Amino acid sequence: MKTKPTNSRNWFDQGGQAYAAFRPQYPSEIASYLTSLVPETRLAVDVGCGTGQLTQLLAPYFDTVIGLDPSSDQIANAIQSKNVSYQCSSAEHLPLNNGSVNLITAAQSAHWFDLPRFYNEVRRVASTNSILALISYGVLKLEPSINDRVQHFYWNEIGPYWSPERKMVDSGYATIDFPFTELAPPSMEIRLDWDLNEFMGYISTWSAIRNAIEIGREDLLQSFSNDITKVWVDANTKHPITWSINMRIGIL
Repeated sequence: MKTKPTNSRNWFDQGGQAYAAFRPQYPSEIASYLTSLVPETRLAVDVGCGTGQLTQLLAPYFDTVIGLDPSSDQIANAIQSKNVSYQCSSAEHLPLNNGSVNLITAAQSAHWFDLPRFYNEVRRVASTNSILALISYGVLKLEPSINDRVQHFYWNEIGPYWSPERKMVDSGYATIDFPFTELAPPSMEIRLDWDLNEFMGYISTWSAIRNAIEIGREDLLQSFSNDITKVWVDANTKHPITWSINMRIGIL
């Protein structure tokens, strides 16, 4: 393994709060769209909520919003809103009453679920004509001068360190079983302008990065860091970044 240069920043040692700080925020229209589909707005539940990127967007539209995640670290760093509460819970055992939920979402998390068991729980807790939304976003895209290096890193260098479940995200969840009456959602994107610190902070949250570090491939990560620092030119310059949003929407 190569020794990283002592004058290079270790972008990948971000700590437990990186997910809350650097994960991209969903556009507000995703919450208004999902709300338009449900007959009632008493209760929305975001399963696998992480630090609440989507959870908090639902707060203005529902009387009560609950975010559920099995990680206590994620819950500890969750975004707070007055009508939002968070609990540690798996997707396969939802701590909710039968027939009580109007909207169930799972954003960038359903690929980790035992889907048949999750779907059984969804059917149990769902109210009549409620909505299930499985949401993911694809690989980020940047300006051509930076994008080529990022895409090569994602697909060819860090690619082998993604868990097999990542393929479901790359396909936009198109390959998963979804046994519900399905609706066709509108096209949406996440659009942000990030400087180098924000960009590398996001990259540091990838599970593939953690997997590579665990087997001692810091050299791979440092090489990417060095290259991106060069093509970014000025670390304070903000560059436009987009992610395509993919949704599977079902009526329950």
